Amino acid sequence: MLVDGMALLFRAYYATAQTGYIRRTKSGIPTNAVYGFVRYLWDAVRLYEPTHIACCWDLGTQTFRREEFAAYKGNRTAAPDDLIPQFDLILEVTESMGIPNLSAPGYEADDCIGTISRELEQNMEVLILTGDHDMLQLVDHRTSVIIMKKGYGNYRVYTPEFLMEEKELTPEQIIDMKALMGDASDNYPGVKGIGEKTAVKLVKEYGSVEGILENLEHLTPSVRKKIEADLDMLHLSRRLATIHRHVPVVCTLDECLLLLNDEAITSKFEELEIKSLCSMLGVGVF
Repeated sequence: MLVDGMALLFRAYYATAQTGYIRRTKSGIPTNAVYGFVRYLWDAVRLYEPTHIACCWDLGTQTFRREEFAAYKGNRTAAPDDLIPQFDLILEVTESMGIPNLSAPGYEADDCIGTISRELEQNMEVLILTGDHDMLQLVDHRTSVIIMKKGYGNYRVYTPEFLMEEKELTPEQIIDMKALMGDASDNYPGVKGIGEKTAVKLVKEYGSVEGILENLEHLTPSVRKKIEADLDMLHLSRRLATIHRHVPVVCTLDECLLLLNDEAITSKFEELEIKSLCSMLGVGVF
């Protein structure tokens, strides 16, 4: 199981912060995101029973996408003050659980997950735990994407068959759809004036961006005009939407073997005053 760390951490933070209550230690250190992260993670572990697990993280540094398009994710607001100290804390917690934390300078967690899944799926089934629908492009016969829905224990598991059933698209066509419609969350525009409905229709009809461009004369005058006016952004958006699967990140199966160390977990959880989670993990208190 490859875990999209930031997706879980932000989800865990806002799930409780929106109620106005922030869990803290006696000394005032916020731990609500850490606490929720462990609950989300372990719920999925208990349900899907992976033998190996790793967490992938964004480093928050300049990425190749930002270098190519300066406005990429430029609409994101700064992390809440109560969340910032929990970025380091969650790394300590996952390490105490024996779960490696993986990242690569210049790339995002998506790219690390894409690279590792490409390497591992040759020998084993791979599960990707995330809330990010961009990851659907990674689905294949050995890799399933588990999309977290609202609340604990609420998931939608995408295989190639289910992706086709629900969206009538192949994994590769997810990229073409995003190239056309853009992504408001990541702040790249795609083709101005083309939304999801039109993007899906075009991709289904012509197969890919290349297929669409080869058949411009068959498009409605309005859609053709929009695409021709935004060709450069169409190609740029496609590059931004594509998860890179050859990044310098190393993940060995031995270090990812899920084997809990009771003493390490109990010590860290007691330090952060979240030891009530030990019983959920089946870990004894020393």
